[in-house]
Amino acid sequence: MPLEQLRNRIPEYARDIRLNLGTLATEPSLTEQQRAGTFVAAALAARNPDVIRAIEAEFSARLSPEAFDAARAAAAIMAMNNVYYRFTHLVGGDYGRMPARLRMSVIGKPGVPKEDFELWSLAVSAVNGCGMCMESHETVVRAAGITQEQVLAAVKIAAVIHATATVIDAVNAHRDVADHAQAA
Repeated sequence: MPLEQLRNRIPEYARDIRLNLGTLATEPSLTEQQRAGTFVAAALAARNPDVIRAIEAEFSARLSPEAFDAARAAAAIMAMNNVYYRFTHLVGGDYGRMPARLRMSVIGKPGVPKEDFELWSLAVSAVNGCGMCMESHETVVRAAGITQEQVLAAVKIAAVIHATATVIDAVNAHRDVADHAQAA
């Protein structure tokens, strides 16, 4: 029900986002864990509190506690890595050859199958726009047997969650302006 409530908050001008959100909630190419974890990780990456609450309420029960934590860990570690590796890639020079010296142990032991964690990391990297991380995670998931269709499904979820957060931000801003105008 929380997903339906979120969808109902999306205005008519963003009808396509609302429809895509509903369709992707039952995306058949991903396992239940892959789909639910992608929704959770992407919502955290999109950073809208209303979207995070609705997505976690909808999808957390579809994940084991370990998988729920791993999806959140993917969003957390990629929040750091996407900034760091995007910098080293875009600036170039010696930065990319220097050791990161950042803790990233969750990547080695995520508590779920490696391909699921990597898929969630890929989705978060797509939201955060880190090409280097997207390429790296896509290579890992493809080597683990994840199909191109599954990769695109995860990225579509990330894209629609990001768009949902953008629209909900606009709805909230419009409401805040209207409330302020009424109070004045």
